[in-house]
Amino acid sequence: LAAANAIFVMSSAGPEKKRAPPVKVLSSQLRTAESCGDSFVVRLRKGRSLAVSPVWMQGTVLEVQLDGDSLLLMDETGTFTVQGVKSVPKGKPCLSEGKYVMVMGVIQAASPEPLIRAVKMADLSQLAALHRRMWKLEVEELQQVLA
Repeated sequence: LAAANAIFVMSSAGPEKKRAPPVKVLSSQLRTAESCGDSFVVRLRKGRSLAVSPVWMQGTVLEVQLDGDSLLLMDETGTFTVQGVKSVPKGKPCLSEGKYVMVMGVIQAASPEPLIRAVKMADLSQLAALHRRMWKLEVEELQQVLA
């Protein structure tokens, strides 16, 4: 399954393994995911599964940790923690409670609560109502295409 999450590209030195693009997931899906090498396997409907890593998640900032480098976020299905915010370009504007943000990152842990190391972040607060309404549908649609 880990190979299903990799893309191979040709270079002058031969084939190189590149990480696949982030897969949109909900926190509840990660909470029940199983570790499988470099990725995690998320269980989908109808007995299907999907290897994911890195991930794309969205949620509302509930809490900014005192160190300013970690956030507690909540999506429609639960909470998840994001670390490494300070080292992400444009991560600083996301450091306010109540902001609706997008996070792309690498899964550090799936349970009891998902833990993501941020690679990219964006503040989606300006159109938060639209993003919130569409998020679960976007996740479901992408996962149907990929699985």
